[in-house]
Amino acid sequence: MVSPFRNPFDVISPAAIRERADEAWKLASTCRLCPRGCGTDRRSGYFGYCSTGPGLHVGSVTPHFGEEPPLSIDGGAGAIFLTGCSMSCVYCQNHQISQGGLGENYTPVLLAREMLRLQSMECSNIDVVSPSHQLPALLEALAFARENGLELPLVYNTNGYETLEVLDLLEGIVDVYLPDLRYASNEKASIYSDAPDYVEVARNAILEMHRKVGNLVVDLQGRAVRGVIIRLLVLPSGIAAVEESLQWIKGNLPSTVTLSLMSQYSPLHRAQKFPELNRPVNESEYESLVEKVWDMGFENVFIQEMSSSRCGIPDFTSPKPFVWDQD
Repeated sequence: MVSPFRNPFDVISPAAIRERADEAWKLASTCRLCPRGCGTDRRSGYFGYCSTGPGLHVGSVTPHFGEEPPLSIDGGAGAIFLTGCSMSCVYCQNHQISQGGLGENYTPVLLAREMLRLQSMECSNIDVVSPSHQLPALLEALAFARENGLELPLVYNTNGYETLEVLDLLEGIVDVYLPDLRYASNEKASIYSDAPDYVEVARNAILEMHRKVGNLVVDLQGRAVRGVIIRLLVLPSGIAAVEESLQWIKGNLPSTVTLSLMSQYSPLHRAQKFPELNRPVNESEYESLVEKVWDMGFENVFIQEMSSSRCGIPDFTSPKPFVWDQD
């Protein structure tokens, strides 16, 4: 079902989206689409750090029921998993797509048709996963889809490692930001994700995302139509320093901001090579953070069942009622 609240936020035309795509192509010519700024001429067919060239390379297009509840209502989130990534997390659960190159080449027109197919399947949104390194052609696809009747909100599902320049290109285009805040230590970010400047970059990006779209807003059916949900993945051995990230959020964003405290970590990909990562999160580690997040006064927090780390299907609950910000 298409949200009746989509159109008031859809203030940018397909022609304007194409103009943003042109600006994104300029960034890709000496690539500055992610904070690495590797300078690769992606537009000429060269591959950057992300292992992708100029076009669209897509790992999967499918309804996805594992996102947070406001994103998974009706036919699920309309997930588009884009091949490649701006980070190299040793524990990535989608490593076949993000680091292994799994996927197929798409034209913008073909991806637009897939977006419309997801809408016809009653997905609640278009959920683009790890999108920034493929932004130019992705925006071209979105313009085609909007011209042909796409009305679903756009969810920007990101690791949080984003530049302010790219976020400016997305103003008026993205409805819901779904960023990770993965670390509170650059040393840990460097060791486990090859992102030695992650903390400052991700924090600044999240502040800008919140400035652009604000707190989460849902429609009368509970579907997310605008706002930010910040994901905090709990890693074993305190590696993510989630409590420190919560302190930063508390000091810089309203207590009504929506958080997602995730217990679903499993030692996948290359995590077995790191003894401190080679186990699931245990219940005491997770429950102590659940208690902390409520004690700190956060009002809107998604909590996961511990079974999420074993079965691989996130199961979100909340011990408190949600108070959605409708302003």
